Amino acid sequence: MDTAETAARLRQEVEELKRQLEAQRGTPDASAAGQIWRPSGLTITVLFLMATALIAGAFVAGYVPLRKRNAIIRSEAAEQEQALPRMAVIRVERSSRQSELELPGSIQAVTEAPLLARAEGYILRRMVDIGDRVTAGQLLAEIAAPEIDQQIRQAQAALQQVRAALDQALANYEQGKSNMELARITAERWARLVARGAVSKQENDQYQAQYQAQSANVQALEKAVAAQRSNIAAAEANVARLDELQAYRMVRAPFEGVITLRNVDVGALVNAGSTLLFRIAQTGTLRTYVNVPQSNSTFVKLGQPAQLSVSNLPGRHFNGTVIRTANALDPATRTLLVEIQVPNGDGALLPGMYAQVDLGSARGNPPLLIPGDALIIRADGTQVAMVRPDHTVHLQMIEVGRDYGDRLEVVGGLREGDMIIPNPTESAREGVKVDPIP
Repeated sequence: MDTAETAARLRQEVEELKRQLEAQRGTPDASAAGQIWRPSGLTITVLFLMATALIAGAFVAGYVPLRKRNAIIRSEAAEQEQALPRMAVIRVERSSRQSELELPGSIQAVTEAPLLARAEGYILRRMVDIGDRVTAGQLLAEIAAPEIDQQIRQAQAALQQVRAALDQALANYEQGKSNMELARITAERWARLVARGAVSKQENDQYQAQYQAQSANVQALEKAVAAQRSNIAAAEANVARLDELQAYRMVRAPFEGVITLRNVDVGALVNAGSTLLFRIAQTGTLRTYVNVPQSNSTFVKLGQPAQLSVSNLPGRHFNGTVIRTANALDPATRTLLVEIQVPNGDGALLPGMYAQVDLGSARGNPPLLIPGDALIIRADGTQVAMVRPDHTVHLQMIEVGRDYGDRLEVVGGLREGDMIIPNPTESAREGVKVDPIP
C-alpha cells in the first residue's frame, strides 16, 4: 500500500471520529452556534494514536513484503552467479570408414609433346585439327620455305665450285709430279757427269736445286688437293644440312595419339624453334599426381591400387595403380609426390580433368575428425577448447590435416575420446569450470 492511500484512509477515519463526537455532544444551541469547536486533549491523544496505528499498519502491510521479495531476488541472483556455465561438448572419435585419404589431382597424358616448327616459312597445307587421331609418321602440315630452297641452290652451286677447284688442284698435282720426275732424272744425270769430271760442279748444283724445287712444289700441290677435298666435305655437309631442313617442311606425328591443340592455320608465318604448331597426346593411359601428407606417406607402396572419380561422371570409379613416388618429402609442404596411372581404353577420361583420388589403403588407422566450427585460430596457433575430466576448460594446441568440408582431420594434439566444445564462445577461457552437456 502506498503513502497516498494511507493518507486518504487517515482522513476518512478522522472525519468519522468527528461525526461521532458531535453526535455524543448533541446539537449545539443558537448561542453556541457562532463559537468554534476545539477538541480536548483526550481527543487529540486518541486521534494521534489512531493515526500512528494506521501508519504502522500501512508500513507493515507494504514495506515488509517488499523487503522479503527483494531478499528472494538477491538470493536467486546469488545462486545464479554461483551456478556453473553449461557447455555442450562432443567426443573426439575416429571416422567410421577405414579409408578417408582422398586427394585432389589433375589428369594428364602419360606421353604428350608440343610440335614446334623446325623450318621458317608459312603454312602451305594443314591436314589435321583438334581431336583428330593420328598415327606415327602421319603428315600433319606442310611449310613453304622459299629461303631454304634458295639456300640449297646456293649450297649446291658452291659444292660444284669446290669440286671444280679440286679437279684443278689434282691436275696441278699431276703436272707437278711430272716436273719433279723430270728434274730428278736430270739431276741424277748431271751428278754422274760431275763425278767423271765431264761438267763443272756449279752446273750440277743448279740441276740439283731444280729437282729440290720441283719436289717441294709437289708437296704443296698435294696439300692443296687435301684442302680442296676438305672444302668439298664442308660443302656437302652444308647441302645435307639444308636438305634436312627442307625435310622439316613436312610436319609429321612423332607417335600415335590425338591432336589436343592446333595453333596455326594455312598462311600463318612460322619461325623455326619458336612457333608452336600442334600438341599431341597419347590418351590410352593417363596419369595423375597427388601430394600425400607426411602422416600417410609411409603407407604408400609401389603397385598399390587407387581409385579415381570425376564430378562429371557420377557413380563411375576408375582403377589405377601407384607407379612411382618421389621418395622424398617436399620441405615446404611436407607432402610426398605420388604418380598414379589409369587405363583409359574407352576414352572416358580426358587430360586436364580434375579428379579425386582414393588411396584408402594408404592409412594405418581411420583419422580423428572434429567439426570445423571447433577451431580457435589465434596468432600462436590452432587450438580447440577441450574439457578435462575435472570439468575445466583447456585450450589445446592441435595439428590439422585434411579438410573434409564440415569436418577436419586432426593429426596431432588430441586423442580418441577427448571432450571438446564444438562451437566455443568467449566464455570458454583457459581454466574456467563448466557444466558439460554431452
